[in-house]
Amino acid sequence: MKTLPVFPLNTVLFPDGLLPLRIFETRYIDMVRECMRGGGDGFVVVRIGQGSETSPAAEFAALGTRAEIIDWEQRPDGLLGILACGRERVRILGHRQRPDGLILGDTESVPEWPALDLPLEYASLAGLLERLLDQLGTPWSHLERRLQDSAWVAGRLIELLPLELDIKQSLLEEDDPLERLRRLRAAMLRTPDP
Repeated sequence: MKTLPVFPLNTVLFPDGLLPLRIFETRYIDMVRECMRGGGDGFVVVRIGQGSETSPAAEFAALGTRAEIIDWEQRPDGLLGILACGRERVRILGHRQRPDGLILGDTESVPEWPALDLPLEYASLAGLLERLLDQLGTPWSHLERRLQDSAWVAGRLIELLPLELDIKQSLLEEDDPLERLRRLRAAMLRTPDP
């Protein structure tokens, strides 16, 4: 079990996914400083259930993704910009709040299935993902592409497509990468075009 800072957001991050963030709250600036100074284990990105991203009393999901900071910049607007990369799914067993409002969670890793090749019936999803990554530009266009890995393809599509957050969270909680792909495709067929 590891104690890690928890960052509740209105998003769902998967292992190997990228998440650019603008940091402006003092508690998260301190968190970034601690992560970068200690070279520690990063922080947990977890989906907010109720409340807002700036609320210290936000309720959040019990399963999230441990992320590490892989790049940072001082933005022209004076805010700190970071690029985080998802590393592994974690379950939050309990949490507490520091006086500065930062949430600390007691976490355990959630085992991943062994890598599974993308079945032929889902090849069109890999093609869609490749086009999306090319269109999005930096930093996504520079990702090492694992278009034959079922979990990698599903994770990137779930992050990038305009699916409801409840669906994204339930897909993060799905352990079987092939079932995740099946459920993703079903959700895509139900989602109207923007």
